[in-house]
Amino acid sequence: MSSMISFILVCFSLFNVANATDVLSQIQFPIEKVTLNNGLTVILQKDNSVPLISYNTWFRVGSKDEEKGFTGMAHLFEHMMFKGAKRYSGDEFSNVLRANGGNFNAFTTRDYTGYYLNLPSSKLDLAMDIESDRMVNLKLSKEMLDSEREVVKEERRFRYDNNVLGGLFEAIFEFGLLNHPYRWPVIGWMEDLDRITVDKAMDFYRRFYAPNNAVVVIVGDIQIGSVKSLLKKYYGALDAQKIDRLPYVQEPDHIKEKIENLYKDTQSDYVSYTYLIPRIGSPESYVFEVLVKVLGQGNSSRLHRRLVYESQLATGVSSYTFGLQELDLFQIMYSLRPEKDPVKKAGMLTSAKKIVDGELWSLRNKLCSEKEIQKAKNNIVMELVGSLKSFSGRGRALASNEVLFGSYSKLFSDIEKYMSVTPEEVRATAEKFLNPSQRTIIHLQQKKEK
Repeated sequence: MSSMISFILVCFSLFNVANATDVLSQIQFPIEKVTLNNGLTVILQKDNSVPLISYNTWFRVGSKDEEKGFTGMAHLFEHMMFKGAKRYSGDEFSNVLRANGGNFNAFTTRDYTGYYLNLPSSKLDLAMDIESDRMVNLKLSKEMLDSEREVVKEERRFRYDNNVLGGLFEAIFEFGLLNHPYRWPVIGWMEDLDRITVDKAMDFYRRFYAPNNAVVVIVGDIQIGSVKSLLKKYYGALDAQKIDRLPYVQEPDHIKEKIENLYKDTQSDYVSYTYLIPRIGSPESYVFEVLVKVLGQGNSSRLHRRLVYESQLATGVSSYTFGLQELDLFQIMYSLRPEKDPVKKAGMLTSAKKIVDGELWSLRNKLCSEKEIQKAKNNIVMELVGSLKSFSGRGRALASNEVLFGSYSKLFSDIEKYMSVTPEEVRATAEKFLNPSQRTIIHLQQKKEK
């Protein structure tokens, strides 16, 4: 089964974007979507401007699919997938790719795991051979598992256990959610990593690493007919698998404010506000992307102007959403200006909280100006277009939309949805989801002296 729609790159005026039509410049790039008999989804975007390709293989598995007590499994596989398969095992994987002018990496999220190769277009045959090999032929030994487990544990120590901001980001999910598996960290808990056995790992691999649970996106200097022949050669004989996904525990409504205190070796206090909001792709998610721009993204945003520039209480501030598939979180975070005097610091914390609460009250009760909303939309469009300029950025955008929403074409309808957001929608959405009773506040501060 295949379909064709136009891939649209956007040219726009940063200061005068009135609607989606104003930003489209009708530069057409064909996209073809192919579904193999074994369920593998392939998206092809031909661009012969330079002799390169970006080859993405994303699996619909993330940390939310792990069994409780065995967290970190999806991320551990991100490491092990580079180490051993039938045709390319051990260091051969990386050595062959580098010898052929390629670079590669991977990432794991709560919703999916992505692998990508960037290499000369003349090496497409090699890329397919490598990726089809490790999709179903991983050779997992105890020695390999033990080695990569220790690598991940050291990564955890460096990024989270011994890192102030890493520890705070981990706490945002741990305390900001009550039941959902998004609560646990993508990298896993240390004790859970120690529980993972070869049998447990292979069971996870068989359940989720299969053609019918994967999306392949190839962007760049390709010929569609040749690619289809190679797909049949390398992927056609791979068997589909039963995807045995655990049911996701539902998150209850948040109706009572939670306050948590963390103590780390830090010179600056950090304060985090977390709110439960609807998932990415919901009507409210487009409103929130505009809202976060207005509130806390960029030097001209409300919170940066009030906290950093005018009052000089904070050294930095941001607001954002995480873009999650099952549910999402809205986040505000700021770092307080360093202050050793405890009385002065307490006063600064009180003043900063009053400013943040005041701006949130304003969002719930007053209309944003048309100028603020339009500027936020301009920035969103600019970021979207910027992400599509490179082969790798285009591949990632197409893959993420296909994995999260079941169709890459959602990428193109998003512009209209962002551009249609009104001040009234921003106020109504803030009023529904950003009340004090719905939030979790985390205060990260200097360890108390013993």
